[in-house]
Amino acid sequence: MVFFTKNVFVDPDPFTSSICNQTLSTSYNRIAMKPTIRDLSKELNVEIIRPTDDNYDEARKSYNGMIDKRPAYIAKCKTPHDVIKTVNFAHKEGIEVSVRSGGHSGPGLALTEGGIVIDLSPMKDIQVDSETTTVRVEAGCTWGEVDRATHEFGMATVSGILSTTGVGGLTLGGGHGYLSRKYGLTIDNLISAEVVLQNGKLVTTNEYEHSDLFWALRGGGGNFGVVTSFTYQLHPVENVIGGPLFWPIDKLETTMKWYRDWLPEMPNDVYAFYLVAKVPAADPFPKEIHGKKVCGLVWCYTGPTDQFEEIIHQARDVAKPLFEFTGEMPYPMLQSLFDGLYPSGDQWYWKGDFVKDLSDDAIDQHVRFADVPTPQSTMHLYPIDGAVHRIGKEETAWNKRDARWSMVIVGVDPDPKKAKIIKRWAREYWEALKPYTLGGSYINFMMDEGAERVKASYGDNYKRLQNIKAKYDPENFFHVNQNITPRN
Repeated sequence: MVFFTKNVFVDPDPFTSSICNQTLSTSYNRIAMKPTIRDLSKELNVEIIRPTDDNYDEARKSYNGMIDKRPAYIAKCKTPHDVIKTVNFAHKEGIEVSVRSGGHSGPGLALTEGGIVIDLSPMKDIQVDSETTTVRVEAGCTWGEVDRATHEFGMATVSGILSTTGVGGLTLGGGHGYLSRKYGLTIDNLISAEVVLQNGKLVTTNEYEHSDLFWALRGGGGNFGVVTSFTYQLHPVENVIGGPLFWPIDKLETTMKWYRDWLPEMPNDVYAFYLVAKVPAADPFPKEIHGKKVCGLVWCYTGPTDQFEEIIHQARDVAKPLFEFTGEMPYPMLQSLFDGLYPSGDQWYWKGDFVKDLSDDAIDQHVRFADVPTPQSTMHLYPIDGAVHRIGKEETAWNKRDARWSMVIVGVDPDPKKAKIIKRWAREYWEALKPYTLGGSYINFMMDEGAERVKASYGDNYKRLQNIKAKYDPENFFHVNQNITPRN
């Protein structure tokens, strides 16, 4: 098997060889003059951003401020045709590509060092069909844009917990969020997708067309092509009851033990993820609790409104809350509730795992690491039971259908000088909990962690994914991702 390798774009002449240790920008300037790239820009009639352009640094910016990759250029694709031409060009020239939707990738997989970024952000079309209760979304959209469009019709589909997240990465990784206990994963609501393959062909994939590819896309990440649009099933979701409830941190052991037993017994209308954090110095939190260490729940309730008080009262009974900010609100408001706390450009480092059982020993480790290092750092336990468990582990690429929670430990801070601190905390916390997890992780909660972690995340589905990869991308052209290698 021949695997696709990265072209560094250095002209093979003695002068270039003699200065190979100089800054990459010199090489980029030389590349930008290649006739083939000028021809591509002219042919596509698409914005091509190069290192010499004034908007280059803004265009290559990652949501994670730890990432500092310098692509040779960025192709702002407006149509699937633009994507096809860019893929064909890159394939012909032997140039590495990455694909960018929302750019939220923790390890910066939306960018390539010295290659071409296929930037889908100009692709913003959203079409809601109220008769079929579906929505077709182009891959450059964020979930906030989708939520606002579908909310006009009193509907929503499953997404995450930040509205700035792109639809592409979240969906292809599986996708879980506030509506998962009731309506499953994002991929459980995916009806079809349009994909540009490594050979430049645009295909539609669903349960009947290219069904093997459709199976792989539902959790297999960006390994199989460039998805230019997604069609999702919508559900009647208009207003929800949501928001945070915090307990003092010394109630962590008591409340987490209660939570592990309580939530699985609740109807699927009840969603609440568990968190460990510090209270941000921001609205709506009162000044007297700013900086306090807390544990708590963030709610999303979709059942009869007159029954919520009885449900939340159970959380109040287990320990007296330090703070509550729950109420009825439009679903898009809940989705964007924490956007301001996590702006683009902060330092991010996360570690994730799937959790089936929260043992007493595991909870002891959560207590041990409850002293989060910065105000934005946190640990979340996202429920993935309920409707998620109705789908068999072999029905989609997402393998961990028996997990109850998707855990993420996130070190975040705007100051680059604190990068080592947040990394160390996240890694040590994760290592302490590793013996109590299922192994593997939601791939959207992984950094660059190596092939074995990727294999562990897919479990028994990995070999099937390798076979599909070999069929649709035998050269591993699409490899800037949580990579699945083609099977020989």
